[in-house]
Amino acid sequence: MRLVALSDIADMLGGVSRTRATEITNRATFPAPIDTVASGKVRVWDRADVEAWIRKYRPNQAPDES
Repeated sequence: MRLVALSDIADMLGGVSRTRATEITNRATFPAPIDTVASGKVRVWDRADVEAWIRKYRPNQAPDES
């Protein structure tokens, strides 16, 4: 399992701001973080879950798998 933090997700979403990435990760449809680190201040997600969400909800930003 590879973990990603908010800054990674911002990059995966096409370089959106951290504020925008926070808004997106707070959506009900977005995968729940699998853990928090740094005294509960930093959320981390499973990269595969985030990639699956991007393929479903943001197909134009999904990585090219060809």
